[in-house]
Amino acid sequence: MPHSHHAKIVATLGPASADRATITALVRAGANVFRLNFSHGTHADHRQRFELIRAIEAELGRPIGILLDLQGPKLRIGSFAQGPVQLLDGAAFRLDLDAARPGDATRASMPHPQIFAALKPGAELLLDDGKLKLEVQSCGADHADTRVVNGGLLSDRKGVNVPGVVLPLSALTEKDRADLDFGLSLGVDWVALSFVQRAADITEVKQIVQGRAGIVAKLEKPAAIDSLEAILAETDAVMVARGDLGVEMPAEQVPAIQKRIVRACRRLGKPVIVATQMLESMIAAPVPTRAEASDVATAIYDGADAVMLSAESASGRFPVESVAMMARIIAQTEADPHYRDALDASHTPPSANTADAIGHAAHAVAGLLDVAAMVAYTSSGASALRMARERPRARILGMTPNPATARRLALVWGVHPVLCQDVTNVSEMTEVAIQTAVTQQFAASGQTIVIAAGMPFGASGSTNLLRIAQVG
Repeated sequence: MPHSHHAKIVATLGPASADRATITALVRAGANVFRLNFSHGTHADHRQRFELIRAIEAELGRPIGILLDLQGPKLRIGSFAQGPVQLLDGAAFRLDLDAARPGDATRASMPHPQIFAALKPGAELLLDDGKLKLEVQSCGADHADTRVVNGGLLSDRKGVNVPGVVLPLSALTEKDRADLDFGLSLGVDWVALSFVQRAADITEVKQIVQGRAGIVAKLEKPAAIDSLEAILAETDAVMVARGDLGVEMPAEQVPAIQKRIVRACRRLGKPVIVATQMLESMIAAPVPTRAEASDVATAIYDGADAVMLSAESASGRFPVESVAMMARIIAQTEADPHYRDALDASHTPPSANTADAIGHAAHAVAGLLDVAAMVAYTSSGASALRMARERPRARILGMTPNPATARRLALVWGVHPVLCQDVTNVSEMTEVAIQTAVTQQFAASGQTIVIAAGMPFGASGSTNLLRIAQVG
């Protein structure tokens, strides 16, 4: 049986979910895509998890997406000579490039010349996930003299964030390049790029990937929000990485930014994942807080394609329960009569092109005839994406002869991907679509399905055909 929910679940794998039995249970509980977080674990760890997913996929007969999440640049201060230091509000504190000299209560190393190159007096530096704030008083190519705005205890190797400044850094480190090459050799379906600041960051990784995987832009920097439209034009999908975004921007602005990103992605028909701290308390507890349940529901009401679990499924005590809880929240939200009102109210008109016209027409026909299922017969996935953009009531069967396309569609709202044979004509296509709708329990005898496809068959991006068929 396919999962009943339209919105998808991305579950991160880790020490708590590395064995075959647990991964199988996660799929059965509702996970559609698995995230391999390359900030942790070895290549051997990730290879083993990748192979387990593919084995489970073959066993269950259900395409499963695999997302490689690259670590990206990690900006950190150096170490301290005698353990953590207390920085007092208003005190002077110097940062420099001298990594060989341990820090103290007056200075620390920050071995990132790119940060110093971008700093100006008045710029802010956030340390340890924003717990401490420094304001730059003066700076040069190898140092910055700062004033402590918000003090606190500072220990070795804490992270540095520089809000409001575009850093002259590639989003790809040497580690990322090696990880990307390894992941592509395995055959991952999606690559999530961290530290995106500008559209050129996406272009850089696309030139390496060469279409072998879809690109997910992780939006976690204010600069990325400033360049949102340009980034969306370049990327295949988006992740709202609220953790880092909430460090560099005021927390009260993050909900509105999340809604803005989801709306923009829905308008363009590009998958959007809402991530970070969704069911955070389930790392240690078998149930979430009511606020967390509401947070997940909000993303579903907005029409996000997917919601993501991080530590909850990777290292928490209740990985399977976390996925099951998320699936129940999604199902309950989608069953609310006001859910459809919210989706329809936030819908935007399609673009004036053939693919969007077919998707829009399929949605209209489905509404008029109360169809049992919508079928997108697709080589590249484009037909299914255009259908999903409309957020129809009926479930979408994403039928494709291409395994890579089927796995990528596992991320897309409302799409149940199915591998099928190649077809050569409309009659054969219709017959295969009807058979699949019945065997997948999407339609029964006497019901109607709507089929969108492209002719000639097998050509990517050629959606130009709409067919209405009766199930015999």
